[in-house]
Order: sequence, then structure tokens, then C-alpha cells
Amino acid sequence: MKNIVVSLLLIGSLSQASWAAPASPVIDVYKSPTCGCCNKWIDHLKANGFTVRGHDTDNVVQQKYRLGVPPGYGSCHTAEVNGYLVEGHVPAREIKRLLREKPKARGLVVPAMPMGSPGMEQGSRKDHYDVLLVNNDGIPQTYARY
Repeated sequence: MKNIVVSLLLIGSLSQASWAAPASPVIDVYKSPTCGCCNKWIDHLKANGFTVRGHDTDNVVQQKYRLGVPPGYGSCHTAEVNGYLVEGHVPAREIKRLLREKPKARGLVVPAMPMGSPGMEQGSRKDHYDVLLVNNDGIPQTYARY
């Protein structure tokens, strides 16, 4: 009887461990092989619990087009997570919010490369910038302000 109780306790603790730590979302990042700020953004994502697969390419524009980045809203790298577009230096916090809320949208963009955004930290300069949610019609709206 004692062996049965110990076995049941062991099975119960293994079951709990398997559901207690959900797998981290995988983000595919398409970037130039020589871009340093892209690598810093990837480090930011990893530090915030994401699993990242980096894809070096000489044609990031192809990924922007495939994922629906609106013209004029591009940055140096393009990413995809759970079917959503993530363009530019979007903070991990907003990506987590996107995945939690699951809006019907293409995804998030931070146009250009604002100083002080994740991966663009250089000195004390911090530009104000918006994280934009791109709806399925390609129209961006403010999602967060920094």
C-alpha cells in the first residue's frame, strides 16, 4: 500500500510540473546578418522569456510584405509570433499583452528605430514612441505609448 501512495504522489507531482510551466512562445525574427540592434532586440526577447529563432536574410522586405507591414511603418527587422506580425523594436511587454488579449489584427509595429526602445539603448537618450496595432485592413492605431 505504501508503494502505491508513493507512486501516486510521484505521478501527481510530475503532472503538476508539466502544466505549471507553459512553453514560451517562439518568435521568428527576420533580420540582416550584420544588424547589431536586431541582435540586441533578440536578447531583450530572450531575457523576457521568449524562445527566438533568428533568420539572417538579405531580403527582409520579402517578410514585411508577406506579413503585411503597412508602407511607411517598417523598421530594421520583422518578426512573427503565433501568427502575428511584430515589426521593429516592440517591447516584449507589449508582445505578451498581444498574445494574452489575442485581438483580431495583423500585429504590432514600432516604425523606424526610436532611441531608447529595446535594442536601441544608447546613452541616456530616450525618444517618445508609439507601439501601433495594425488591424486586418492594415490601418494602425495606438496600442501603447513610451
